[in-house]
Amino acid sequence: MSTVQDSHCAHTTSSATPTASRALTVAALGVVFGDIGTSPLYAFKQCFTSMQGVPMTQKNVIGVLSLIVWSLIVVVSIKYVVVMLRADNRGEGGVLALSTLVGNATRNWKLWTPVSAIGVLGAALFFGDGMLTPAVSVLSAVEGVSVAAPHLDALVLPITVGILIGLFAVQKSGTEKVGRIFGPIIIVWFITMAVLGIAQIWQAPQVLSALNPLHAAGFFAANGLHGFLVLSAVFLCVTGGEAIYADMGHFGRTPIRNGWFRLVLPSLVLNYFGQGALVLLKPDAIRNPFYLLAPDWLLPALIVLATAATIIASQAVISGVFSVTSQAMNLGYLPRLRVLQPSAASIGQVYVPAANWTVFVGTVLLVLGFQSSDALAGAYGIAVSATMLLGGMLVLLEPSTIQAIPRVLRYPLLGAISLIDLAFFSSNAVRAFDTGWIPLAMAALMFLIMWTWSEGRCELNWTVNRQQLPVEDFRREMKEQPPERTQGTAVYLTNEASTIPMPLVQQLKFHRFLHQQIIILTFARIEVPRLSNEERIRIEPIAQGVVRVTARYGFMERPDTLSALRSAARIGLDYDPSDTYYVVGRTTPIVTNRKGLSMWRKRLYALMARNTRLGYEYFGVPTGRLLEIGTRVEI
Repeated sequence: MSTVQDSHCAHTTSSATPTASRALTVAALGVVFGDIGTSPLYAFKQCFTSMQGVPMTQKNVIGVLSLIVWSLIVVVSIKYVVVMLRADNRGEGGVLALSTLVGNATRNWKLWTPVSAIGVLGAALFFGDGMLTPAVSVLSAVEGVSVAAPHLDALVLPITVGILIGLFAVQKSGTEKVGRIFGPIIIVWFITMAVLGIAQIWQAPQVLSALNPLHAAGFFAANGLHGFLVLSAVFLCVTGGEAIYADMGHFGRTPIRNGWFRLVLPSLVLNYFGQGALVLLKPDAIRNPFYLLAPDWLLPALIVLATAATIIASQAVISGVFSVTSQAMNLGYLPRLRVLQPSAASIGQVYVPAANWTVFVGTVLLVLGFQSSDALAGAYGIAVSATMLLGGMLVLLEPSTIQAIPRVLRYPLLGAISLIDLAFFSSNAVRAFDTGWIPLAMAALMFLIMWTWSEGRCELNWTVNRQQLPVEDFRREMKEQPPERTQGTAVYLTNEASTIPMPLVQQLKFHRFLHQQIIILTFARIEVPRLSNEERIRIEPIAQGVVRVTARYGFMERPDTLSALRSAARIGLDYDPSDTYYVVGRTTPIVTNRKGLSMWRKRLYALMARNTRLGYEYFGVPTGRLLEIGTRVEI
């Protein structure tokens, strides 16, 4: 991804043609809503068959249905589709984009560190979610094989692993292409769910009384603590809401809203009501109410369609993982990794091979370790509920990020949403000693890696910057002892705009000659997703024949050396690529017992630093004209 490009992107849909808007809506359906769209496979059943399940009486069935429908309305429709999609960071969503938005908006500098920590923790939990969602979703669909043909139960795990291999293998094609393929399939899936639900509601229309929220309140009054614990199963109906916000940068706000209100929400409500109607008439159908909604002749086709839908469900979170990984790298929370941009038209769509295959390995291990969707359901809920709670906390810290909502309503609305998030998380937290520890352990590991990289990088940069030459000292030395000059241009890359890079200082100190033109290229990361061309390039003369070019880029952009220099040339820089050499410094951290991070965290940072992607590759430096100078720095 080049940093020098127009700020217009796929998520700018206000000026899109109706045809293009419809195409984006279909693609969004194929990526964003797959996760929440497959929750009917297991969510309603878990309310009665899990360890926390309630007895299956008519009153409890109506109460659970009321909780499900109002959870969809409050948590997904109001919180994510109406509120959170307004809290975008120049079109980008996700917990890291939100944390930078809140950090920039707050006037209290004491909130910077807590806000950053919440953002990093939310991102760490989302990585665990990226492994759990494919495992739970695909397993729950393939388990339908044992409903149609119990003797084929042994094939469930091999089929699941095979599907996961294919799913992760196609990610390099990009979410736009994947969405175009998956979009029509998911539309058929939602229509099928709605039709199956309507057919059963016709047999037991009393389930429609669940639209009255008083039945949800009555459920808690009748079941007490047991009713509170069953919230952990009810919560499964809204898993995938966090992916709606994380995937906003891929498709935009309007296509996501259109898809949710026009198709997804009505289909989900109808299907859940259909399952409730079925178990009221046939209580033994609770063993798998989704598949038993269908007549026997339709069951094989429904299993195939459900399997395709769960593949799409996994896509929603996998796409979000790519966005969060790219954001984390550019915000300084992860080492440099290879990032590809499959779509030239949509710069929010990225593919990170390392993240893709790491999530794949984790997903397969979870499938083989737990072997059933029921066993994974508890772990799944606690990961997503924690992510949702952190996202709500960030917006509550700085309500001005949703200025479209009247100020008098912001705190009451956000406070009520946060209380609901806290209730869901508390109910799921009970499972922490069962399987819920798994996502918490994964999140703790990712948080440790990200926070250690951030703090280690700051400590290393602080040490390096102390060793560099101040600009005023460089100017004085160039004036008092002018070096000899040789033909050509040399570009020195540095991440510090207030000093002279060490390779240039060493060249001046030990060799006493410089190229005719020296360009100090500094890439400055700005905590917004993208910048326009007019905001990007700054040129500053430093000394005779020495200029500094500062190229600013957002956290959803990747710095590119040649693009930055070409943009600078368009506004006056003398730059000839055929007569230019590039000098890049490579710093190797050496662990010592000096003050700072603990020794084990220093060793962890040094290990990551030695294995990070080389700077000249990440910054797009031409290798044919490259000089890399290594230095060792104690930390």
